[in-house]
Amino acid sequence: QVQLVESGGGLVQAGGSLRLSCAVSGRAFNMLVMGWFRQPPGKEREFVAAIDWSGVSTFYSDSVKGRFSISRDNAKNTAYLQIISLKPEDTAVYLCAAASQYDVTIRGADYEYWGQGTQVTVPS
Repeated sequence: QVQLVESGGGLVQAGGSLRLSCAVSGRAFNMLVMGWFRQPPGKEREFVAAIDWSGVSTFYSDSVKGRFSISRDNAKNTAYLQIISLKPEDTAVYLCAAASQYDVTIRGADYEYWGQGTQVTVPS
């Protein structure tokens, strides 16, 4: 059974920063593409960022480019999402996901495993 556990969310003032973590167990971490998605209150889930198994190939949604950075530490079975210059519109539940494939993907349907999410709140 693959488990993904996110941490690092919280309430942060606009302009602040956060680092979200996603710890993975139950599967060879270095065989997984890792992705981050978010679901703002009252809205659909949206893709944020993805990283391939090696950490070399990354992809971001246009709305977060330049402020979000995805990374992974295969020795620690953990993926990260560094967020800087937080904005109120970044308020959302942030979900970590894993896909058993080679290439990064932005499609939620390609990810077989999901965490429960961590709340990020940026007051306006």
